Parts: sequence; C-alpha cells; structure tokens
Amino acid sequence: MTATTEAKATNIVWHDGSFTRKEREDILGRKGFTLWFTGLSASGKSTLATALEQHLVAHGVSAYRLDGDNIRFGLNKNLGFSDQDRTENIRRISEVAKLFADSTTIAITSFISPFKADRAVARELHNAAGIPFIEVFADVPIEVAEQRDPKGLYKKAREGVIKDFTGISSPYEAPEAPELHIRTDLMSVEEGVRNIVAYLEKRELLTLSKGLKRESDGKSDVASKTVKA
Repeated sequence: MTATTEAKATNIVWHDGSFTRKEREDILGRKGFTLWFTGLSASGKSTLATALEQHLVAHGVSAYRLDGDNIRFGLNKNLGFSDQDRTENIRRISEVAKLFADSTTIAITSFISPFKADRAVARELHNAAGIPFIEVFADVPIEVAEQRDPKGLYKKAREGVIKDFTGISSPYEAPEAPELHIRTDLMSVEEGVRNIVAYLEKRELLTLSKGLKRESDGKSDVASKTVKA
C-alpha cells in the first residue's frame, strides 16, 4: 500500500458545528491539545503516556491515550511498517488526535513516529487549526532499549525475523527541538509526569488543584512502575 495525502472524495462540503472551539472551551471549562510522545520501541513512551492519562483523569481532566499498537488493531490494521505505511499511519493518527483536541479533550499519542517529516506534518496540521501541539521525546540509549526489550522485538530484529525495525534496520530521526525531552533511563515515571504537568501549567493549558482528586490507602494516583514500553 502506498500512503498518500491526496484527497479522492468528491462532492463534499465542510459542515461547521454550532460552536466555535473557543465557545466550546468556555462552556466546558477546559482546553484541548495534543501531547505527541515519540521515541524508540521500549523507550518508555507508552508507560509514561499511560501514567499521565491516569493522573489527569484522576483529577477529572478529560484525556484519552491513543497508543501505536492499539491503533493498529483497528483504524490502521491495513498498514504495515514500510516507510510509506509508517507515514500514512502517522497522518491518520494526526487527524484523529486533532479531532480529540478540537473537542476539548487532551489527546495523548504514543507512537514511535520515527521520521521528522511526518512529525512536522502532524504539528503543522494542529498549527493550522490553532490547536497546541506538544512533542514529548521519550529518550533512551538504544542499548538500554535493547536491554529492556519487553516484547522481544529487538532480538527478533537482530536475528532478521522482523524487517524494517526502527533503530536496527530502519532509522529513527530524533526530535531536534521537542517541547519536552525526558530521559526515561534517568527519571522515574512519577518525575516524568510531574515535569509534563508543570510544563502544561506553565503554558496555562492545564490547571490541577493541589492534592490528588482520588486516592486510596494514601497512595498516589500514579503508581510506581518500571519503564518498559
């Protein structure tokens, strides 16, 4: 399959809704935006994204995580891992994330998204719509990612069983100027979540009340985890 952004549908007209995004935000009392997590397989991006979603929802914030593997079970199940299919994979999820953000939900995406050009397209799509786009680089040396290898993918890639594997037989182009750069081998999940929330509050995209909205047995809503995926 060859990825394309060329529109094939004809005789279609955009239908505006009853509310502008600003009106929707004022009525619902929240802002939508996209947090785009990128990084190698086993970089910790999915673990960090999941913990962040848990933390936000526990505070009553509307947030939803779109995970790379999960999306390939449905929306993108007809895409493989060639360069063309990877580009189409990111294009589709960029559009979906923009829709979530437009509805005033915080879209949290967790995709390897290895190519700078594809991530630039995702950013430009949001910029054109006036929707904040925050790139979060879950950074880890490939040696550490291979040591973790929770799915056994690096081993299979080294053995030649998996073709077009990012970091081994397919390139990963690291972000040059992400809004957030988190070394997941040097920082705990909890510290990563705190850093992200602090950044969002500084930009006035998010305001969380002091203390946790929901606790059980005195434990934080962000459980202590080992970064794996």
